[in-house]
Amino acid sequence: MNELKLTKEQSLEVKRQFELYSQGVQEIIPTEELEVKIAKSIVENRPLKIKLGLDPSAPDVHLGHTVVLNKMRQFQENGHIIQLIIGDFTGKIGDPTGKSIARKQLTDEEVKHNAKTYFEQFAKVIDMEKVELHYNSKWLSNLNFEDVIQLAGKITVARLLERDDFEERMAFNKPISLHEFFYPLMQGYDSVVLENDIELGGTDQHFNILMGRHFQEKFGKEKQVAILMPLLEGLDGVEKMSKSKKNYIGIDESPQEMYGKAMSIPDELMMKYFELVTDFTPNQISTMKAELQNGILHPRDAKMLLANTIVRMYHGNDAAENAESQFVSVFQKGAMPEDIPVVIWEGNQEVSIIDLLVELKLLNSKSEARRMIDNRGVKLDGNKVEDSTLSVTVKEGLIVQVGKRKFIKMKFFM
Repeated sequence: MNELKLTKEQSLEVKRQFELYSQGVQEIIPTEELEVKIAKSIVENRPLKIKLGLDPSAPDVHLGHTVVLNKMRQFQENGHIIQLIIGDFTGKIGDPTGKSIARKQLTDEEVKHNAKTYFEQFAKVIDMEKVELHYNSKWLSNLNFEDVIQLAGKITVARLLERDDFEERMAFNKPISLHEFFYPLMQGYDSVVLENDIELGGTDQHFNILMGRHFQEKFGKEKQVAILMPLLEGLDGVEKMSKSKKNYIGIDESPQEMYGKAMSIPDELMMKYFELVTDFTPNQISTMKAELQNGILHPRDAKMLLANTIVRMYHGNDAAENAESQFVSVFQKGAMPEDIPVVIWEGNQEVSIIDLLVELKLLNSKSEARRMIDNRGVKLDGNKVEDSTLSVTVKEGLIVQVGKRKFIKMKFFM
């Protein structure tokens, strides 16, 4: 750092950027190299190249996915170059991370469709017009067999078997196909070709990202810094955010749904969400933490600010304010929402409450509906249902409510 002869202003800028990029991260490998890279970038007036590799196999983006995207946005807003690597070649193999069996290999059509969906959703977080898009088939498909042998010769089998998923599968005598070993090699080679300064990813990508450093060194390149982001717990506060776990906030959801879900985030996770999925600065977050600890800021008000911020980032200020007003009206004052979805009822006028809830798809099964009633979570026209054997007379305008966020207004077919 001292050899770079930084001015006072440059030193302050290095500190500012370093603190910003360090916010909320799980691990920086190695930390001191990140600071050096930022300093060189400022002195040489050269933007850093920031890599994020994608094998587009599940294109529905939720807040858990935006943890890495928000970190990319911070780099982008400071003038650095974002390089999205679309794994149209590696995606045909599939990342074995966290898998006890080999992944299904994607077709060209599936990769292209999923990539397009990603771009549309990523544009809500980063400026896609300023992003460098690369498809790794451009260089990987041109490698001949001799090139592949030489690439494989730069790493040992023992190193590859250090990978947790491979180690676990071997321990349980589960098969590992030879082609799966080539996934981390190819991802590492991406960093060689693009000469990335930094690669971002979740902690589950630790092994893959370090392959980039390994192969850059083997090819005589300057090694990239790995920035590993934590995996975001979902609304249950326990499991990683996932659509399959139904503990997620989707970035394409309505403002009202996003706001309501955000208000159910456990208090102990509020600051983690502020750090990882909002545009708050480190100073703003430090101030908020102090105000919460000193009792100046009430946890309910902090959570409402979090919910408002999440909606604002994906739907704008007006939508955030409207969602907040509706939440206060419905959940704090007990009023009905104004825009309740209408369902045309064509079934019997007399129906059991259990069948009604399932047919309206408010709950997935009769047992789930019964549990919800037993927990006093079902209302008809604002009145709690306490009997799971209740027979309901369906009438025009009947409002069925499940939990705090699901409302249906009944309408007869005319």
